[in-house]
Amino acid sequence: MATECFPLRAGVTGRRDPCYPKACRRPDETALDITPTPIAWIALLAWPAVVWVLYDRMGPGRALIWSVLGAYMFLPELLRLDLPMLPDFDKHTLPALAAAVISWRRLGRTLPVLTGSRLTTFLIGLFVISPFVTVLGNTDPIVLRPGLEVPGLRAYDSLATVAMQGLYVLPLFLARRDLASPEALRDLLIALLTGGLLYTLPLLIEAELSPQLHTWIYGYFQHDFAQALRFGGFRPFVFMPHGLWVAFFMLCCLMASVALLRMGPAPRRPALLLVFLLFCALLVICKSFGPLAYALLALPLLFVATPRQQVLIAAGLAAMVMLYPLLRGAHLVPVQSIVDFAARLSEERALSFHFRLTNEDALLARAAERPLFGWGGYGRGFLFNIETGAHLTIADGAWIIQIGAYGWLGYLAEFGLLCLPLWLMAREALVRGARIAPQAAALALMLAFNLVDLLPNATLTPLTWLIAGAVLGHAEALSAARRAVPQAGAAAGRRTVI
Repeated sequence: MATECFPLRAGVTGRRDPCYPKACRRPDETALDITPTPIAWIALLAWPAVVWVLYDRMGPGRALIWSVLGAYMFLPELLRLDLPMLPDFDKHTLPALAAAVISWRRLGRTLPVLTGSRLTTFLIGLFVISPFVTVLGNTDPIVLRPGLEVPGLRAYDSLATVAMQGLYVLPLFLARRDLASPEALRDLLIALLTGGLLYTLPLLIEAELSPQLHTWIYGYFQHDFAQALRFGGFRPFVFMPHGLWVAFFMLCCLMASVALLRMGPAPRRPALLLVFLLFCALLVICKSFGPLAYALLALPLLFVATPRQQVLIAAGLAAMVMLYPLLRGAHLVPVQSIVDFAARLSEERALSFHFRLTNEDALLARAAERPLFGWGGYGRGFLFNIETGAHLTIADGAWIIQIGAYGWLGYLAEFGLLCLPLWLMAREALVRGARIAPQAAALALMLAFNLVDLLPNATLTPLTWLIAGAVLGHAEALSAARRAVPQAGAAAGRRTVI
């Protein structure tokens, strides 16, 4: 009898498994019925042409922003172009790749990767290369019972995984190169505000009629429809993976509106205040508790705190996120107190939170069996029912997904790359007399709250990498300018008059 294999369905954890072959599906899997319309394929395949037009009509920074942001907002979810011997191309990978190629061909802009500090270079190398080691350590199948196994990884998987890691982080390199200036950072805030305005009507339609736009235009619904039901109504999905993603995107738009409102100029503030109030209402309509809680914490900081204070708080949040898995694994996080607090707010939220914690404990124990480089793809880091092959665990947070798939070193690489820009910005903020641009501080705070949201959810998107790259590039530019001042002074001191 042929051996059956049961890989993880793509998208089930919020992050696509690069080792997922279409030819090997679980028979009892409740897979989504993805039957795309021709419009869906046209939209995806035509996006490189859209990127070309953007680079023809805009400067490199704005073209990059809208290449990535526009695709994330409007292209179909889950649809991907599967080519032999190449990683899959979808709305999360194709736009950045098109931007990199077109900016190189049209503008001659190369992509510096292994530049900056030694720590930056180390984290980049570890992020891209560690999955290769993961594959080499997971060539053995996981036999559940005779005739039923989870497949081992192959040499092909190592190439696909490394290539996917490179595409996955590509927006960071592009933004580091093109969005480092204060003007480019402001353009990014304006683009987020504009994106929120473009989403206003779709959000109102789906909050009233239920999430239908993706089905109407692209032919299928991108998630489990039961997830759209919340608080006696519907939460919008629009063209994003889930309502949580939409809510966090609207939080970013709201934070951008506050930053621009505070920056001025004065004649525009009345209009920006109206936009701020609109985004507050839209965030409530999204019906997601997490982003609402983040907003209650972030808005006072954006309105009152100085840019220096915002950057230091963002760096502190990044440190908390980086340490959370270690504290969680050592049972030093007061999870029961958090569950009790959530129960006072909502019994449903408390049950959901407790369910997540139970799964995290099981997945951490599983990850401890291969701690350094993880279990790799095919959902090998999950627990399985030995009779059916069904998963017994569910991973929600990006941190536990990363540790299970790529181990603690993979976690260090990915989250280190995301936290490093905030720590570099904090280093510059601590320099005596340093002036931190308000737009840089607002984006740093935005990135920090996205990192916090990666603990309960997997809201790691191309927009996250784009913001991280912009903040990283700006921090490195500040550092280079600071180092250049003493050198210029020393050169002036050596001048003599003969």
